[in-house]
Amino acid sequence: QVQLIESGGGLVQAGDSLMLSCAASGHTWRLFRMGWFRQAPGKERMFVGTIRLSDGSANYSDSVKGRFTMSRNIAKTTMYLQMNSLKPEDTAVYYCAAGPESGGYDDWGQGTQVTVSS
Repeated sequence: QVQLIESGGGLVQAGDSLMLSCAASGHTWRLFRMGWFRQAPGKERMFVGTIRLSDGSANYSDSVKGRFTMSRNIAKTTMYLQMNSLKPEDTAVYYCAAGPESGGYDDWGQGTQVTVSS
């Protein structure tokens, strides 16, 4: 099993930047991908982006493409989400997830709150 801990959330103003981190521990050797999801109040959890740990290639949802960038450390145990040009609609709890090569996401973090004021 893998434990995931998010950090870096907070309250910012529209147009500001923020970086989230997700630290993985435990059986990290089996991880193939990590991803970010977010859930706004009263809405479903939505996909933000995913990164393949082997080469760092990432894909993003259309709503964040061009503003958000995912990366990971060399040890492939920490993932980052650099969020630029934040908008009030980016306000949500952001969750980190991790999964094996077979597909999907098996492990989830507790989430970190990001609030963007207008």
